[in-house]
Amino acid sequence: MTGTFRRLLAGTTLFLTEFAVALLLGTLGVVAFLALSREVFDQDAATFDAEAFRWTRQLLGPDRQNWVEAVTFLASRNFITAAGCLLINWFLLMRRHRWYSLLVPVVALGSITLNLVLKQLYNRPRPLLPLVSASGLSFPSGHAMISASFYGLLIYLVWTNVRRPAWRYGVAAALSLLILLIGLTRVYLRVHYATDVLAGFTAGLGWLVVAIPVLKQLEIQAKKRFKNRLQLAEKQPI
Repeated sequence: MTGTFRRLLAGTTLFLTEFAVALLLGTLGVVAFLALSREVFDQDAATFDAEAFRWTRQLLGPDRQNWVEAVTFLASRNFITAAGCLLINWFLLMRRHRWYSLLVPVVALGSITLNLVLKQLYNRPRPLLPLVSASGLSFPSGHAMISASFYGLLIYLVWTNVRRPAWRYGVAAALSLLILLIGLTRVYLRVHYATDVLAGFTAGLGWLVVAIPVLKQLEIQAKKRFKNRLQLAEKQPI
């Protein structure tokens, strides 16, 4: 009885800790997003966005549009859809990890859906004179939001599954740099304001922080129910 109570207490403590951390981070993300959304139409935000256009042009160079478009494509819906399908098949067929195969579409599709809802809610037009064609509304940036959630999920998967520290830190750093570069390319191409990108990062990470622990707990509860049913079936007379 004591051992059972200790396991129950440890499991409850772990659940409450994960829930508290997720709630805190999610709340901070919501607060940061709302703070950004309040500043979007202020003069200070307009000045910041204008300076960001000039700064990204100087940082990446005036003749780097082909390279920039290649980077920004890595957060397009077509690419993320294809990459997500490959990940789902990998986890289902090779790793046989059903939870990861469920986590990928929930994070990716949830991020895309939430972004579309937020765009309609804020209804901010895109910047004038973009360097490439872009349709739809501007706030928050879909590329920034999707890259933060999808590649953030990859960072989580690498961090929890790769044992070698060098690989773990190296891949996580590379993916973090990719997320940052995707945000910079959206400003460079003048298809988004810098405040759109910052809001997209915030919303994408916030969604990721909420989705992972919720689905993890659903997986744990599903395993417990399956285990209990199996035990009950074994106890029943034949």
